[in-house]
Amino acid sequence: MKNVLVIGSTVVDVIIQIDHLPSAQEDVHVQHQHMSLGGCAYNVSDMIRHFGVPYTLFSPVGTGAYGDFVRTQLTRRGVATPIPAPAQENGCCYCFIEADGERTFLSYHGAEYRFEREWFQIPDATDIDAVYICGLEIEEPTGVHIVEYLEAHPEFRIYFGPGPRISKIDPKLMSRIYALHPVMHLNENEALSFTKEDGIDAAANAVFSRTQNDVIITLGAKGAYYRTASSSGYVPGIAATQIDTIGAGDSHIGAVIACEQLGKSLPESIRIANHIAAKVVETSGALLSEEAFQSVDFD
Repeated sequence: MKNVLVIGSTVVDVIIQIDHLPSAQEDVHVQHQHMSLGGCAYNVSDMIRHFGVPYTLFSPVGTGAYGDFVRTQLTRRGVATPIPAPAQENGCCYCFIEADGERTFLSYHGAEYRFEREWFQIPDATDIDAVYICGLEIEEPTGVHIVEYLEAHPEFRIYFGPGPRISKIDPKLMSRIYALHPVMHLNENEALSFTKEDGIDAAANAVFSRTQNDVIITLGAKGAYYRTASSSGYVPGIAATQIDTIGAGDSHIGAVIACEQLGKSLPESIRIANHIAAKVVETSGALLSEEAFQSVDFD
């Protein structure tokens, strides 16, 4: 089995628990806060690791307190990135968790979101057959280097999680990504707001018309909807007691990638990913421990 190349950020998630988001001039007490390893690419890669699928985390780690935290945590987990350390400060993500478990992000972008063209000479393309990319890195001025690399390797199966910033990405660059026929992974709000459609099936059709490849739209507790060239349908969700939703989407696409690498069909991969996402929302933070992963009942 070849590697999945996971391109994107590894950051510090500063998780801040509050009763509700403050309005202007309001004084709100923080109930609890802690730091955790996060970032879309790292979250995806860690889920792929749980399934025993080979992968390479292609993620720059910068300097400063946040860079030191990321580097230390990666070392403790035995994870290495082949990218040389850039001489720029690493950023972080402030994750505000309200009483109902919903999360709001404030991202301070640093070295972890910016990629140099020469770095893409490092991966051995003959050992790669799938690639994950995220919209946050594509949105940056250096996102074009990621797209250029993928254009040079049309043999890759690309999984694209554009995230809520999808409408902020240069339309010309998005057109180049569509031409690569990526598997698109969006949540319900992203799909509807981006396509301006009224329903999930219409939104999925609109995305499919651009990419001519599989589309996955997650629907929270309701599960997920998929559209392929030959079929479409809903995959039911799994009941869960929500603690927070950090990393649920990342873990879902990571599980889909891993399961497809293991030879499972798209609907079956989504079914398994729904179980994973349910376990993640029952967990504080984006990552599952090995014990938590092993406790997931996939039946």
